[in-house]
This record gives sequence, C-alpha cells and structure tokens, in this order.
Amino acid sequence: MIIDRDVEIPMSDGLLLKADIYRPKTAQKVPIILAGGPYGKGVKYQEHYKRLWDSLVEMHPDVLKNSSKKYLTWETVDPEIWVPWGYACVRFDSRGAGRSEGYLDIFSPRETEDFATVIEWSGSQTWSNGAVGLNGISYYAINQWQVAALKPKHLKAMIPWEGAADHYRDWARHGGILSNYFMEFWFPSQVLAIQNGNPAGPIDHWLTEERGEEYLSTGPKILSERQRKENHAHTLENFRARELDDEWYQNRSPNWENVEVPFLSAASWAGFGLHPRGNFEAFTQAKSAEKWLEVHPGRHEEWFYLEYGMQLQKRFFDYYLKGEKNGWDSEPKVWLNLRRPFTNEVELRKENEWPLKRTNWTKLFINADQGGCLQWEEPKKTSQIDFSAESRGISILSKPLEHETEITGPLVAKLFVSSSTSDCDIFITMQAFSETGNEVFFQGTVDPRTPLAQGWLRASHRKLDSEKSIFWRPYHSHDEKQMLIPNEVYELDIEIWPQSIILPKGYQIGINISGQDFDRPGESVGDYMPCRGSGPFLHNDPYDRPKEIFGGNTTIYSGEIYNSYILLPIIPSN
Repeated sequence: MIIDRDVEIPMSDGLLLKADIYRPKTAQKVPIILAGGPYGKGVKYQEHYKRLWDSLVEMHPDVLKNSSKKYLTWETVDPEIWVPWGYACVRFDSRGAGRSEGYLDIFSPRETEDFATVIEWSGSQTWSNGAVGLNGISYYAINQWQVAALKPKHLKAMIPWEGAADHYRDWARHGGILSNYFMEFWFPSQVLAIQNGNPAGPIDHWLTEERGEEYLSTGPKILSERQRKENHAHTLENFRARELDDEWYQNRSPNWENVEVPFLSAASWAGFGLHPRGNFEAFTQAKSAEKWLEVHPGRHEEWFYLEYGMQLQKRFFDYYLKGEKNGWDSEPKVWLNLRRPFTNEVELRKENEWPLKRTNWTKLFINADQGGCLQWEEPKKTSQIDFSAESRGISILSKPLEHETEITGPLVAKLFVSSSTSDCDIFITMQAFSETGNEVFFQGTVDPRTPLAQGWLRASHRKLDSEKSIFWRPYHSHDEKQMLIPNEVYELDIEIWPQSIILPKGYQIGINISGQDFDRPGESVGDYMPCRGSGPFLHNDPYDRPKEIFGGNTTIYSGEIYNSYILLPIIPSN
C-alpha cells in the first residue's frame, strides 16, 4: 500500500493538522475510512496500551489473523485489513494533540469544525471516490455524532462503536452527579501524555523508520510544562464548576435533528458510566432514516476487532461507500447479542425496533417491610427502610423466578425518598443471583465484574422534561436545583441504562440502592486498573459531594401512596 505520513491539512484559521494516510496502490478512486482524535496517529497500540493489547491477544489469539498488526493504533481500524478491502485509511491528530499544533480542547465546537474540514478535504483528494465513512471506538465514536450534525457533504456513512453522545448525561454528570474519577486518570494518561509539544511523548516509530531519525509522536516543537498547561482546556474543572446542563455541555453534544447520515450504532451491554447510552439514544432520537443498532457484550474494544465485528463493518461500508448491492438495506434494524449467565456464548437475534414492541413492561415493586424484598404485587401497607449514604446501602431480592425470564431493554426506577439533609444522591444497581447464590456479572467495557444495569440521580435534579421524557426513559432537564426539605418525601424517576439478560428458572433479581458508587467487598480486579463493580466511572469528588449534604441518612418508602418499583422490560418467550 501507499503510505503518506504527516500530511498537512489546512483548517479555516490557517492551522495545519497532521494526518497519516494508508491507501491501495491502484489507479481507481477509493472510499475513505476516517478517524481523528487526541490519542496520537503515531502511537502504537501494542506499546502505549501494552497491557490491554496483551490481554486482548490472550483472550483471542487469532484476532486480526490476516494482518501483521504492524500499523495498529488504539481504537481505530487496521490498515492492513481495510486497504486490501479497497479502502483508504486516514488518521489525523486533532488540534493540540500529537503532531498537530494548537489549543487542545476535547470535543469542543472548534475540534468538531476541524473534523468536518478534514472530511471535506479527504473526500476531495484525487485518489478519493468522494465517499467518506467514519469508524472508531469511544473517542473516535463520540466525535462522529457531533460532526455528523454539521452535515459535511462527503460524509456518507458512519459506525460509532461504543460512544457517548450527550456530554452532560452520558459522561460528565450522571443524573447530575459529577463523574470525576475516570477523568482524573484518563485525561492525563491518554490525552495529556500525547499533547502536542510534550517531550515525554512516545516515539513515532513509523515516521522514525521512514525518515531515518527519531521523531516524537507529539511533534518537533518542545513546550514547557507551563506552556502545555496553558495550551489545553481543563475539562474536569468545567465539569466541577458546571453542575447544571448549560450551553457549554450542549455545544459538545449533537443535535439529533441534524444527524441525518446513515449509521450503524454499535453499543455495549455493559459499559455503564460512558459508552452505551449514547448509542441507544442515537438510534431512537437521530433523524437519520437509514440507521441500525447493534449491541454486544465484552470489553469495549474487543468485539470491534473480532471477525464478527470486522465483517459487520465491512458489509455496512461496502454498501454505503462502494455502492455494492449486498443486501444490507434489507437487514433488520436491530441486532441483539443476547446473554445468559455464566457463559461467554451469545445468541444473535435480529429485531425491527428498540425498545421491542412486544415488551411486557412489568413493575417489580419494592417492599421495604422487614428488611425489604422485591415482589410482583403492590405492597398492601406503607413501610420504609433506611440506610446511611456513606454505606453500601440496601440490597433486596425477588423470590426465585418461576420460569425462564428475558429482560431486554431500558429500565426505570420509581422511588419515594426522603433525606436527613437538603439533598441526596441515589445510586441504583440491578443484579441477579443463581439458585446457589452466585452473582450474575459480565465482562464490561472496563470492569470484568460488571452488574446487570446501573442508574443514578441527584434528588435535587429530579425535575423532568415532559416533552423529552418517555415512560421507559425519563429525561431530566438539569436546568435548576430543587433542594429537599429534610425528612420530607419526594418522588424520583431514575433512568437505568439498557441491558439484556436471559435468567433461568429459580434465579433471583436483586437491586442495590445506595448513596455512593456500587462496589463489592474484597479485592479489586481488572486488567489495568482496580475495579470493584463500577469500573473507573466513580463519583467521589468531595467538592461535588460534601459530606454535610451527601453523607446523611436516606429513607426509601413503599406501599399505598408510596409505590416504589423497578420497571422491567420483560420479553415474552414466544
């Protein structure tokens, strides 16, 4: 293949972004697979993310079996696979990242405008057929939604693989609660480590090999620590300072009415805290007439590189970027890889809509009497159960299931709550347990012991947007705080992110309600970070959660006028 490195792409203000291009040796014009972001076009997956790469190969020794894997970067496509398929692969460093100079401001309107410019530049090259497709994981998925809303004319299709969309609800503030821990380690280790001008940045081995002298993946210009600090936005500080959903967040989130391009939205069943919500919201809210939803288990980069994921991506892009009549347009709109407990085997089932029309929306009531339980009938008397917001909260179970039960779709918790203070945070986690008491959990996008579903809400953010709320997905406006009167009862509707599980007869459904992140006692587990059930998506910032407000006692009420329940999407067996 032809490889062009450090190609300069001019932006509207004259700044030059740097790109690497891999394309077939052919006179034919070819479509483009494009990805851009801050992780470094010259940073090798196997080096900078060695532990993740090693564990992926250990899980799947034959991953990318037709490639030498020489040109891999984190969360992007493998040129050695896609170029022989007849595509050009373009990777660029976003403004202020890698070898591109400028002010680094992740997911900002300026970065999105740059992305649109790169799309139009790519589609206009002499070797391009004018059709650009976007493809990538996480960061390289999130920015796809944003740039699609700008409607660049050369953008013909995209595959956002496990990407958030709503900057406030999906990522920064779950239910209004600051999600700080992920940003505290991710931003320095994966973004600032590759900031333009960082002298400690990784070597760009490909550029070094080509030109015979050492090149940094972070560019030739060396900036001091102070210069680098002044040359990037402080995103977590914005998260901390902005408790309500304001213009800053909205400018970093897509307007679904403007997203019209065909897309395949690939979601995770177990990426609570960052990845799945945006993929589901895109499918239900985006204006695109040609859109598909695919959902899979596993670690967040895992299924992207497996043969299933590769063939899915290829078939979609062959149809939209090459014009091949391969029947993709006749495929059902929803592909669900269904999970069962204690096995890695999945069942692919194709559906026509999301949520499924045949869903039997079923209330599983909380009975707070005598320590609490879950039951299918409304409790006959009022009762309550208390817990300290600084404890692991309460865990309650249903009776054993009388028959195999599939729960697939979004969930909602209706809770009647009081607090001893002027506010409280509610963390709700859905679990399941076998007949012998073993918990059902799965490998999540990060955490290897991810529970079935999670949701969050700050009680003072309970106000609903009546126009955007749906009975199966409450939508909180987050435009004002409504503080609590201590010990008064308030009604909360809590969005719980979608999930899927087929539970055998005799299993029990459980929920944990607490005032802090769900975690299990005992040792932490994980490939490259300690995880105890919520992965790195923790909400433990003392600035956002002062103990005098969020360290009180919380009470859950049930029965009669206080019918607290979980709304479950149960799928009939036929």
